[in-house]
Amino acid sequence: MRIAIAQINPTLGDFEYNSEKILEFVKRAHEKECELVVFPESALFGYHPYDLLERTKIVLQQEKVLQKIHKEIPKGMGVLLGAFTRNPSKIGRPYFNSAAFLVKGQKIQFFHKQLLPTGDVFDEARFIQPGEMTKNYLNFKGKKFFVTICEDIWAWPNAKGQSPYIKNPIMSVPKKKIDLVINISASPYFPAKLKQREYVTQKTAQYFKAPIMYANLVGAQDEVIYDGGSFVLDTKGKALLRCHQFEEDLNVYNLETKKAWSQAEVLKVTEGLRKALVLGIRDFCQKTGLQKLHLGLSGGIDSAVVACLAVEALGPGNVSALALPGPFSSPQSLKLAEELAKNLMIQMQSVSINETYETVLGTLEKSMGLKDFGVTQENIQARLRGMILMAYSNKENSLLLTTSNKSEYAAGYSTLYGDMCGGLAPLGDLTKKQVYDLAKLYNEQSEVIPREIIDRPPSAELRPNQKDQDTLPPYDVLDAAVENIVEHSGEAKTKTDRWLLPVIARTEFKRWQAPPILKVSEHSFGRGRRWPIAHKAKELGS
Repeated sequence: MRIAIAQINPTLGDFEYNSEKILEFVKRAHEKECELVVFPESALFGYHPYDLLERTKIVLQQEKVLQKIHKEIPKGMGVLLGAFTRNPSKIGRPYFNSAAFLVKGQKIQFFHKQLLPTGDVFDEARFIQPGEMTKNYLNFKGKKFFVTICEDIWAWPNAKGQSPYIKNPIMSVPKKKIDLVINISASPYFPAKLKQREYVTQKTAQYFKAPIMYANLVGAQDEVIYDGGSFVLDTKGKALLRCHQFEEDLNVYNLETKKAWSQAEVLKVTEGLRKALVLGIRDFCQKTGLQKLHLGLSGGIDSAVVACLAVEALGPGNVSALALPGPFSSPQSLKLAEELAKNLMIQMQSVSINETYETVLGTLEKSMGLKDFGVTQENIQARLRGMILMAYSNKENSLLLTTSNKSEYAAGYSTLYGDMCGGLAPLGDLTKKQVYDLAKLYNEQSEVIPREIIDRPPSAELRPNQKDQDTLPPYDVLDAAVENIVEHSGEAKTKTDRWLLPVIARTEFKRWQAPPILKVSEHSFGRGRRWPIAHKAKELGS
């Protein structure tokens, strides 16, 4: 039996678009003489709908489209796809997260997800009723399959014996001889995720003594990025098939010969980050209907990398930059920004904030007696820049990309209504080192980012001769502290850890007001982080 993995990028709630894509991939799989085609988790609805599930009519729309797909698939072909379905019982939560098995002329079979994640960006138990995995055996054309949905295979203890679940429901499934385990997933990306997926899939394959097919969603939804990278593993952990990462793909696995149509390479870490962020920007625009991007180009490393990502996402003709020199900006910064814009072939204009800045200072001196230079004057500059960038956004119907990185956000080294203005923060989950790694990657073939931008000390240029390291710890030690405290919720052990922890607590109000941050780490700022603003937790304030 030839089985296709249809790794697609659906749009949340656009059932007509998603169904057309599903039928297109079914047709392509049929042309490759496949008898079964497997789609990812929630391929028809998009993932994750969160509180869209409060609107029953939306789920009913999806059900109608599912019936349409059922009627239009080729005769004799099996289609397994993810959808949200209603719980017919009045007891429990209103929906199931389901895998629907479609064969033309036969009643649709449904298999329901049992383990419902509630950690990090997930909150499935809010609306979803757990299924019973013991019912998930599927027979088709003389072959036997066992169907699982994403989290269902993640209860295996890790190397340290840790598991997020008290019981592994797979251990309660009666063992039967099967030909293939199937897992349909919508698994978010971060660099170490593939190894984790391979661990739990191999454990599952070993339990059932059968190979496992892992069909993962691709695409971005708000801040969460799904990287695809679907695969088939044997019981020893050998990859028999790999799909491409960060793009739609159709691949075919032969159940008898154990041969695949193609084997994609696993991307290196920084290349994976680049592709993830480009996909995140592109999908955010396409799925919100925006066609233009712009940013403030300062001549610094962060804005340079964001500009490169933006151009790769939408093309140079859809990206604009504004240089916003102020009273403490160096002429070299403007020159480097112009050079980068030329290299990227994007339009750039320079708008000085000097005159407006002096006017605002004069007003505040008269009304508030503001005289001595300090953080107030620094933030005024940042907010004037934010005002101009948002005005451009209104005029051109363009999405403003925020250029702050994770280390700056963690340290509160950002200005509300200033450099935090924008609709999306591509670098908000990257340490400064990761930003530099991306810059070097963009310069591998030729010098896209002027070398001086990479070499010069970072500066906000809000006061004379300012350097970031005048205020912050050196970025290498700050990055390490951010990874420890933010990503791993680790204990404050180093001097920088102990400095950072209370700073994070004091500045949490800023991150609540930040734009959506593209998530590329296991635990990031954004939806998955739920720290309170008002508290007196002693460890955090020490």
